[in-house]
Amino acid sequence: MPTAIANGVNIYYETSGPSTGEPLLLIMGVGSQLVMWPPGFSDALVEAGYFVIRFDNRDVGLSQKFDEAGTPEIMPGAMRKLFGLSVKAPYTLSDMAADAVGLIEAVGLTSAHVFGISMGGMIAQTMAIEHPHRMRSMISMMSTPGSLRFVGRPHAMRAMMRRPIPTTPEEAADGAVAFFNVVRGPGYTVDESVLRPAAAESFRRCYHRPGFTRQMLAVIASGDRTRALRQVRVPTLVLHGSHDPLVPVAAGRATAKAIPGARFHTIEGLGHHMPPGVWSEVIEQIRATTKLADRR
Repeated sequence: MPTAIANGVNIYYETSGPSTGEPLLLIMGVGSQLVMWPPGFSDALVEAGYFVIRFDNRDVGLSQKFDEAGTPEIMPGAMRKLFGLSVKAPYTLSDMAADAVGLIEAVGLTSAHVFGISMGGMIAQTMAIEHPHRMRSMISMMSTPGSLRFVGRPHAMRAMMRRPIPTTPEEAADGAVAFFNVVRGPGYTVDESVLRPAAAESFRRCYHRPGFTRQMLAVIASGDRTRALRQVRVPTLVLHGSHDPLVPVAAGRATAKAIPGARFHTIEGLGHHMPPGVWSEVIEQIRATTKLADRR
């Protein structure tokens, strides 16, 4: 079982491809484990020349849990943030960014390209702000700079916050399919042949609802990064679906606008998911960004 002590936290990780490839760290979204990166997508990245590093963020999967911190309620924290008050959380996105930096070092690298989706994009942005020397480039997908201006549609937010707690792998798979059918865009269907096995495997590895709650609170407590992003000089690509109901496309545009020189690429018809139909487009955009960064 490959684990590393990163930022003082026990982090489970897996690698794909030869270590001589361009290092690319993949960071998953809230409550999601590394198995939610489809094998076909990781294989395609390896074929494109990358040394791929996937990991379980703290508090999910096989990485260290923070149950001693208790399970705080999300809504009180969200209301405090809405009224401009401080929010206490067991940890923040800065801590999770430090975990990712520690993992880069633990696998013997000084820096890596970083690709994060949803909360993973927020962690990548935080890395670019606080640890730019550890990043060769940043790709932030279907994410946000943290401004309260960017709120998902009510039906999508309800689907995320009220997902039923599964008791079997089959229920976990059913729940994932139901959720992504709510947040997908009109241009792409949910590929159950990819999603169901990943969701079932996540349940078997370690379903941990309190970790999801604490990660959500970390997002809320970390606040708006817009001003800090203006100081980022890491080569950046921002990807976003044109029909994302959970994180509006305006959040992606704002992220790119805040970062000097960032490229913004919209994927038409895409919502808040990454089905096989967009993999080639995403990888093409990643390659263009990392090649440009390597020439600097």
